[in-house]
Amino acid sequence: MCTIHKIEIITRPEKLEDLKEALNKIEVTGMTVSNVYGCGLSKGHKEVYRGTAVEVTLHPKVKVEIVVCEVPPASVIEVVKQVCCTGHIGDGKIFVYKVENAVKIRTGEEGRDAIVDNHI
Repeated sequence: MCTIHKIEIITRPEKLEDLKEALNKIEVTGMTVSNVYGCGLSKGHKEVYRGTAVEVTLHPKVKVEIVVCEVPPASVIEVVKQVCCTGHIGDGKIFVYKVENAVKIRTGEEGRDAIVDNHI
């Protein structure tokens, strides 16, 4: 039985299409993508909105969540670093978690069977 991992990738929105393509090449096909806002080392900047100076402290990002069993998390991390790295502040973060269980609601399958498509 393989260990299930959830990997969260928070990165620049303009990197999403390239990231999806690269993940698909290493057979990561399922993902959830959310538009999010966040801040980290880049504390923000000032913009003028309707004549008033406003401190912008949250930056638009995308959060890509994937769950893997047969694809090693190290492979996913390497692909994300290759695709999403610009060398500038704001490239993002990767978080890896061990998953205790996964359940496919439609069939009741659990563990590996819930996340791997056995019908290919």
